[in-house]
This record gives sequence, structure tokens and C-alpha cells, in this order.
Amino acid sequence: METSVTIIGIVITIIVAIPIYFSARTSAANKSKILNIKKKFSPTHPEDFDLTESQSNKTLTIDQKNRRFILMNFNPNQQESTYLDLKSVTSCKLVPITEGTSDTIVKIDFEFQEKETSKKIIIPFYDFDDDRIKQISVYQDHQFAKKWLKIIQDSISR
Repeated sequence: METSVTIIGIVITIIVAIPIYFSARTSAANKSKILNIKKKFSPTHPEDFDLTESQSNKTLTIDQKNRRFILMNFNPNQQESTYLDLKSVTSCKLVPITEGTSDTIVKIDFEFQEKETSKKIIIPFYDFDDDRIKQISVYQDHQFAKKWLKIIQDSISR
């Protein structure tokens, strides 16, 4: 009886420990990637990016004091990071793009208006083709983008 209980305990421990190990390893790797991208755009003071938040393979970070913004997309299809100096823009808005006559959102972009040339700077945020869950994460991503839109607008208006 004692041996079987021990074996079952070891098996349960292994079943629980393996996912925790891989989750911790992935989390550490992502933090390292984020820090390296911050260092790329601010080599001397990456800690200036005081607000960082992640959701659905996307990480947004902002340096509210120096008004700088980075959007990092860790999508398996296309990993990229986009830096923007918020001092050079006058406004920001969210542009959801729908498919045909339906209300299905297929793309969400941040659209910035440049100060000097009035040129539009488009930063892609959500793309239906890159969404593995298809339309389930679009709502969460849209809410996340709305939250960050407010943060970005507050930083631009300072």
C-alpha cells in the first residue's frame, strides 16, 4: 500500500511540475526579449519605460516622462517591434477595420498624426490572419487597445 501511494504521489508531482517549469521558462524568455527590445530603443535607460503590459502575444510599453512608446508583437508568424516618439505626434486614434458589410473586425490599427508633416503613421495592432483562436481574442485585444489608446493620448497631451 505504501509503495503504490508513493508512486502515485511522484507521478502527480511530475504531472504538475512539468507545466510549471515550462511556464516559468517561457516567462523568463519573454521578459528577456522585452528587456532587450527596451535596450535597443533606450540603451542607457531601459527602465524609463515605466508602464509595460502584455496580452495575446503583444506587449506595449511607454515611457511617460520622455513620451516614448513601443509596441512589441511576438506573433509566431511575424515578430516585430515598433518604436514611436510621442513628442512628434499630435494625436492617436484606434482604427478597427471590418470585413465587407459584416461587423467582424479583421484588423485593428493605431493611427498617429505626425506634427510636422500631418502624415499618418499606422501601427498594426491586431490582424485576423495572425489570430490562432479566430475572433475570440479580438474582443480582448480590442479592449486592451482601447485601454492603451487612453494611456497614449494622455501621454501625447502632456
